[in-house]
Amino acid sequence: MLKGKSILITGIATDDSIATAALRAALREGALVRATALPRDLEMARDVVSGIDPMVTVDPLDFTDADAVSVWTSKRAEEDWRIDGALHAIAFAPRSALDGAFLDATDTDVSQALRTSVWTFAVLARTLSELMGDHGASLIGLDFDAGGRAWPVYNWMGVCKAALRESSRYIARDLGPRGVRSNLIAAGPLLTRAAKGIPRFELLTQAWEETSPLAWDPDDASPVADVVCFLLSDFSRAITGEVIHVDGGFHAMAMSRGAAQG
Repeated sequence: MLKGKSILITGIATDDSIATAALRAALREGALVRATALPRDLEMARDVVSGIDPMVTVDPLDFTDADAVSVWTSKRAEEDWRIDGALHAIAFAPRSALDGAFLDATDTDVSQALRTSVWTFAVLARTLSELMGDHGASLIGLDFDAGGRAWPVYNWMGVCKAALRESSRYIARDLGPRGVRSNLIAAGPLLTRAAKGIPRFELLTQAWEETSPLAWDPDDASPVADVVCFLLSDFSRAITGEVIHVDGGFHAMAMSRGAAQG
């Protein structure tokens, strides 16, 4: 599906991440893959990736650091490295922005969450537009429950995801004439490192267990990774500004099976 395409996977950290699952799937589909990781995660990320394919390069890069992004982009341009598609797997919110009273979060923590989880998507879009070839490119971000609901956990990260959805639409508008597609995948809850930082995450997995019409395995990111490959491929060439749910059908259900039977 991706033979001959050069793909960038960001946010590599641990073996259980969506980014790592997407890297595996992209390699399986024939892509030439390059990855990035936060500098603090670099050694761990390289260990993970080398166990998959030692030929894949993992570069240290913090997309919130404008100077670092500029230097990295210039180096890739000097190498004449073309990017046909990229996965944005970057998100973070301090604990105070995730749990507790919504209005108790500090402006510093909320700003960090928005800068890391939303602004970096626009930064990656700009980088992609500078390094893509003549045939356009595909940008993919990761969403959660795009139904616009307030969860008992998630708080300001829910706001970040709403902002991410709007950002994707505006990127689709501005870069579409250059052949760039911008789409999001709304994934069900997965037990990644990021998920372990969300207080009471089990409330989300329990909701899926009770409501999703299809079985949902929170330990298996491969269904999301497969859709990443589809969106990176030419099969999705007429899709942009979209949010595709890969959540076992949870988003389409009005209530849990138990409530319906009761």
